[in-house]
Amino acid sequence: MSLEDFRHVLGHFPTGVTVVTAMTPQGPTGFCCQSFSSLSLDPPMVLILPARTSTTWPRIEAAGRFCVNVLGHDQADLALGFARSGGDKFAGVTWAPGHNGAPRVDGACAWIEAEVASIGDGGDHVVVHGRVSELAADSSVAPLIFHRGEFAQLNCA
Repeated sequence: MSLEDFRHVLGHFPTGVTVVTAMTPQGPTGFCCQSFSSLSLDPPMVLILPARTSTTWPRIEAAGRFCVNVLGHDQADLALGFARSGGDKFAGVTWAPGHNGAPRVDGACAWIEAEVASIGDGGDHVVVHGRVSELAADSSVAPLIFHRGEFAQLNCA
């Protein structure tokens, strides 16, 4: 099995697109993250899997809390901006601090605030368990989907 085969086959699994954010002493920080999942109902927990090469994850880890912003169908450009390394990813982005201080991005269809509960090994990624403290959703906003290497929209009529 090649890496190319692995990526091709797993690309057939559609995912939502999120931006994970935190507030640091230097200001807001965040990264685009497709590797996100619910983990547990009791206690309520989520899972994020930042790449080991991420330069943003260490700042979020140090903050100890984060917000997972589930992007809306019209936020592909925002996702691309947060997927890039360097620069001010929050330039032109409208957001407000959540209960835990982490930025909630305007236009997201949902947000989940969490505290870092534990961190484990995930190969070329870090496995982060987050204990959920607050969350909400806007059912009027359809999610942004990533499938077969492209953004897509889900028809939620």
